[in-house]
Amino acid sequence: MKKFDIMVIGMGPAGMAISAMGSAMGLSVLAIEKDKVGGECLNCGCIPSKALLKAGQALRSACDLQKYGIKAGLELEDSNPMSVVREKIGGISGKKFMKAFEKTTLINGVAEFVDDRTVRVGGEEYTAKKIFIATGTKPFIPPIPGLSDIPDILTNNNMFELEEMPKTLTIIGGGAIGSEMAQAFTRLGTKVSVVHMDPHLIPFGDEEAARTLEETFEKEGITVINGAKITGVSMKDGVIVTSTGNEELRSDRILVAAGRMPVLEPLKLDNAGIAYTKKGIIVDGHMRTNKRHIYAAGDCNGHNLFSHAAMHQGMLALMDAVSPVSMPFLRRDRYVVPWSVFTEPEIAQVGLSEKEARAKGMNIEVLKKEYRSYGRTVADGHPEGFIKVITDGRGRIHGATIVGEAASELIHEWTFAMQYKKTMRHILMMQHSFPSVSMINKMVAEEWMMKKMQSPLIHRIMRALI
Repeated sequence: MKKFDIMVIGMGPAGMAISAMGSAMGLSVLAIEKDKVGGECLNCGCIPSKALLKAGQALRSACDLQKYGIKAGLELEDSNPMSVVREKIGGISGKKFMKAFEKTTLINGVAEFVDDRTVRVGGEEYTAKKIFIATGTKPFIPPIPGLSDIPDILTNNNMFELEEMPKTLTIIGGGAIGSEMAQAFTRLGTKVSVVHMDPHLIPFGDEEAARTLEETFEKEGITVINGAKITGVSMKDGVIVTSTGNEELRSDRILVAAGRMPVLEPLKLDNAGIAYTKKGIIVDGHMRTNKRHIYAAGDCNGHNLFSHAAMHQGMLALMDAVSPVSMPFLRRDRYVVPWSVFTEPEIAQVGLSEKEARAKGMNIEVLKKEYRSYGRTVADGHPEGFIKVITDGRGRIHGATIVGEAASELIHEWTFAMQYKKTMRHILMMQHSFPSVSMINKMVAEEWMMKKMQSPLIHRIMRALI
């Protein structure tokens, strides 16, 4: 039996972080991956979806040159942007990418527990002092009548293998994947309909931000059906028919983006006595399972299903594993988790939304700054959107939602502030380069301070001081 210091099962974002850091620490590392290093994020998730979105944005920008005072002809020929996406992914996952794991023993195969100390892969058995499960998630296929009978259902797993763009597409699910792909496919020539059971797009985020995105979708010709229960899916004369009870959507292909489920089945967790539910492997704040030497990091534990959260959890789990005592700063819940949706306009959020804060009965102040009130975003041709910050009388920041240009970048200033308990005053007093888009963050803090200045008491004090 081969022995290692640490064993990593799954080489997605969490597993890669653990493997690279473990090797850098001088530990002997065994990494097991059943498919491709990089997991879904690199091969059929975050990265390829952004490449496809970029292709759609490039075409959209070219078609909109006139709004910048430029007249130019554009003739679109038959093309397959998916081939470019695949080429880019191949370039990213090349030799330079794999160099980070040159000190890692990497084997390809399906891992299964023999007991809580032993893992079998292809007939060989391995053991390690610390074991990290990082198997991620896979697309959830909802039990819609007739859906499983449709040939070649698209998910993020096979979507990027398309050889040609479909003329029509129905997307089940209005979350991040569904919304991003709706816009990407539409801009590349596909007629898209999105249908889902939630009251608005991006249901885990701010409703007002989602409505802003829905307005853009309507302008771009994307059909969005909110709050709909799909009663069945069938094939009629070679066309896929998606029924909601009130109407029927017809399309060449159907993309299922209705959520994720953890990949647990092949592991035979029961052999190791590891506790789990259908939502994922049960872990404590340090990502430890009920077996103290076994950790579960990333999407497979069901907490914060984002690639960046998985990487962060992997780092924390490894640091905890090599620490002689459990350190509070290594707990997962000590860190705020931002998220972004890379549509146009982008949506990003950290902390509480306005609805969540009010549901908690919090005494809050809601600050909102429209993009169209700032010269830079208007000049750039991106006046759509706003920043909404949830604060209180003392300027503490409880959450921020941004919809608009560069939202995924702007959100990090608020994330930092929340993480390290900085207030609106700290945002106000930090100089921002003008006219950067991030200046709009400072403008929100300025409005907070100006509101404070409206107090009659402050006015009396100011007159006395002057």
